Amino acid sequence: MSGRGPLHAGEPVLLIDRKRRRYLVDLAEGGEFHTHSGVLSHDELIGSEEGALFRSTKGMVFTVLRPTITDFVLKMPRGAQVIYPKDIGPILILADIFSGARVLESGLGSGALSTGMLRAGAEISGYEIREDFEEKARENVSRFLGDEVMDRYRTQVRDVYEGIDETDLDRVVLDLPEPWQVVPHAEKALRPGGIFVAYSPSIMQVSQLHEAFEESHFGFAETTEVLNRGWHVQGAAVRPDHRMVAHTGFLTHARLLEE
Repeated sequence: MSGRGPLHAGEPVLLIDRKRRRYLVDLAEGGEFHTHSGVLSHDELIGSEEGALFRSTKGMVFTVLRPTITDFVLKMPRGAQVIYPKDIGPILILADIFSGARVLESGLGSGALSTGMLRAGAEISGYEIREDFEEKARENVSRFLGDEVMDRYRTQVRDVYEGIDETDLDRVVLDLPEPWQVVPHAEKALRPGGIFVAYSPSIMQVSQLHEAFEESHFGFAETTEVLNRGWHVQGAAVRPDHRMVAHTGFLTHARLLEE
């Protein structure tokens, strides 16, 4: 989906009011955005530039912007718990996602991680055990990135624990309760030097995954955790925020070796 030029019908936009409340809205000709702060016509927004200000029927001022991937992930409809932006970025780096990378992703959830990898240019084969989660992931990906990416997002309802059909993959990326069950399948599906990445909420999951690596052809396994602490900066008042986003999950990655 284009991220430049005037706003157009059919794309999602972010409306931010004076209290910094954020609303994700899909623009439609003749549509209206309703809140307790009044009504805003979509036709006023269509054709405008990002950053423009608009006033609702009750006088509330809204700023309109295209949502970033962070905005979208935090506001999009969810069929399952999402991987948050603070982990999506590091996963893209740890997995070394590049344009044209052939990725097997399993545990699609609501499509947050899929959206990040597709935007980086990956070609994804997605396995999801629940049909409703697969449908929600596809809806969210299409809504944010547009239909043009869907030919790089091939998904199916199936259990990755039972095997992987694809071969010569560049990456295997998982958000599953038992990623160690996928290790023997990933050995056959990945090319030499390919990267295995797993997102795991529990350290016991991490421990069992490392044990599986020790009995496999994977090497250089590492686990990391990303903490996110914001800062309050207002004039001379500079201090860490009272709240921070601490533990969400552990990121474990390893490389497939020949021996």
